[in-house]
Amino acid sequence: MTDRRSPSGVRAKCRLTLESHDELATRELGRALGVACGGRVCVALRGALGAGKTVLVKGIAEGLGVTDHVTSPTFTFVNEYGAGGRRLTHVDLYRIESEDDLESIGWSDVVLEADVLAVEWAEHAGEELPTARIDVELVLGSGDERRVELRAYGDEACGVLAHLSLSGADHT
Repeated sequence: MTDRRSPSGVRAKCRLTLESHDELATRELGRALGVACGGRVCVALRGALGAGKTVLVKGIAEGLGVTDHVTSPTFTFVNEYGAGGRRLTHVDLYRIESEDDLESIGWSDVVLEADVLAVEWAEHAGEELPTARIDVELVLGSGDERRVELRAYGDEACGVLAHLSLSGADHT
């Protein structure tokens, strides 16, 4: 197995690989992830177009108790949703061309103010992603199947993965 490191070179503390067989299962995995997010956490999403990043974020929102309709912020860059005194900040960096462009969307404030930060196309943030986070890579399989690889950096993020594993989410 290759040694996966974050862009800053920090080795992942915890890992979990799950399978999703359809969109509903991807959303349910996101819901379980949202339930597991007890503290402040960044979820950095990677995957090809159509891999299910936004579907996973919709599930995270459900797990946090968000009742608003969640959409991808591709053209607005940032959408915020409140639930029970917590805030889900959903960022889509698809149209960001370099790390230098991040400040044009208020990146520093977004990172500081979010309770749960879900970042689609996280690779566009490079070294500007929070060091403590969960990297989620959605890998397309045949048909609607996806392999979901989660890597946690930091104690809080590891705790989320441990909770996710104990909740039975690994049987998606």
